[in-house]
Amino acid sequence: MRKNILVVDDDKDIRELIAIYLKAENFNVDKASNGEDALNLIKEKNYDLVLLDIMMPKVDGLQTLIELRKNYNMPVIFITAKSEEIDMIKGLTLGADDYISKPFSSMELIARVKSQLRRYTVFNNPDKSIITVGDLVLEVDMRRVSVSGREINLTPTEYKILELLCKNKNMVFSVEQIYEKIWRNKYAVGDTSIMVHITKLRQKIEKDPKNPEYIKTVWGVGYKV
Repeated sequence: MRKNILVVDDDKDIRELIAIYLKAENFNVDKASNGEDALNLIKEKNYDLVLLDIMMPKVDGLQTLIELRKNYNMPVIFITAKSEEIDMIKGLTLGADDYISKPFSSMELIARVKSQLRRYTVFNNPDKSIITVGDLVLEVDMRRVSVSGREINLTPTEYKILELLCKNKNMVFSVEQIYEKIWRNKYAVGDTSIMVHITKLRQKIEKDPKNPEYIKTVWGVGYKV
């Protein structure tokens, strides 16, 4: 099945050039000139990957990524200029998967796109029963967790939170998102239950809970593995 890719850049020439490169590789391509239009398109259609410029009018790339990651986990590759290095680093922290700097060749672009699509397909394979993150191992079928070969006893809720984060590695989840995905109820502002569970999880799986290796805090946004 042909993959759907969304190209978001306020420079029409760059949008058209990227679209030519991608269509030559038999990808379906849609285009948007700003983050606002991109988010509307994402709500209407399933995309396998998004190429996202950082500096754009209306809604910039960083804000677009924050909004996108609230509900979607497809790969996102930032399109950056060398002068935007600090923003690029912030973007990776917020959940971008890769970046490509202008100017770039067609070969580099296609290689990065195909690499992210392969990783996403493997990671989201429903048959995958073992997830590894460093020395942390989740045996999904057995609902078993171990660290450095030592089995860890988790409560059902702790396990569900850990599995959610590990199945979506590098994706940042807010407290509200974790709550609603685990309990499937509307999050009540001020509820601290998720933070309590995260604290207990860290005490069980981290060598140093105050400097976590696995469950990391993205300040002002949420948590990720």
